[in-house]
Amino acid sequence: MASSSSLNFPLFALSLILLSTSLTTTNATFSEEISKAIALKRMEKTTHLHFYFHDILSGKNPTAVKIAGAKDTPVMAFGSTFMIDDPLTEGRELTSKLVWQSPGNVRFRGPKQPPRVSNVVGGSGLFRLARGYALAHTVWFDVKTKDTTVEYNVYLVHY
Repeated sequence: MASSSSLNFPLFALSLILLSTSLTTTNATFSEEISKAIALKRMEKTTHLHFYFHDILSGKNPTAVKIAGAKDTPVMAFGSTFMIDDPLTEGRELTSKLVWQSPGNVRFRGPKQPPRVSNVVGGSGLFRLARGYALAHTVWFDVKTKDTTVEYNVYLVHY
């Protein structure tokens, strides 16, 4: 008699085959047949986001505070980790229209880097299942205070 684990694998493989036959991709259209009566069709869209990220370490109201890293090392030392609540704005100036507040952690790489590229995978809301890339370019850096403005161009493909 076959063991239950040897029977489970063919059932699992059959399930994957049946699932894969119900999914099709044609001309940037994603179709998912949920049942014979219900089918979802979604067209892929491309979105370009452009904004400026302001990282302020100085003054009475900093937007970034070092929370981890070697003691007695420069602020920008490799491995330094910051808690951030940086404003994202439409324009290069901090006073331009606020589009988002960016809470989270970030690790600095330094001001004299070429444009950096990051992958974008996933998302939520409108950007659920998004994929793409982000180009980050430091446009302003104060050597004394370490305050920084970074320009972002994000290109996303999503449904």
